[in-house]
Amino acid sequence: MLSAAAADRNKEPILSVLRDSVKTGRALQALEISSGTGQHVTHFARALPNITWQPSEFDHQSLASIEAYRAHYQLNNVMPAIHLDASLPYQYWGGIQPESLDLVLNINMIHISPFACTEGLFRGAGAVLKPHGLLLTYGPYAVNGQITPQSNVDFDYSLRRRNPEWGLRDISLLNSLAQKNGLYLEKMVDMPANNKCLLFRKESLV
Repeated sequence: MLSAAAADRNKEPILSVLRDSVKTGRALQALEISSGTGQHVTHFARALPNITWQPSEFDHQSLASIEAYRAHYQLNNVMPAIHLDASLPYQYWGGIQPESLDLVLNINMIHISPFACTEGLFRGAGAVLKPHGLLLTYGPYAVNGQITPQSNVDFDYSLRRRNPEWGLRDISLLNSLAQKNGLYLEKMVDMPANNKCLLFRKESLV
């Protein structure tokens, strides 16, 4: 099992946002895109047993780690992890059907992946979420063209040096992507270590 220190630090603050944002009294279906080690999905599944979780990853080493966490915790509400490339259309997302999900969760992917993955995330979430469904993203972001504090400026610089396609994305850009795909930015929550949770709601046709 892989272990990420950041996941240990942020899993409880993110869970708090989830508790405030999703219903706990009925069965729900959730997809985590870019599940990483598997620490998040198993933590959330233990705390929110009414949600059936589908973890996913692009990286094969991470897929193996997710399965190790599943085996360790023996959770009935965590499905076997699927290989998922967020840049591809949802039809390639392991058979997930349109308007079948209540929640799509994406933690610390947007800034450490090509922008095509972010575009695919919003396009796919717009398709697979039920009306009123929620896309929750977590990470560091630029706000109105500004990155603060200096530690996030330095982080953005280091990311772009490693890969010019990486870097902190502006919330206004993400909101624009959301609107193109039938979602709207419902809420922003300030998080520890200069991160944010962004909650995008799928609009209803009614």
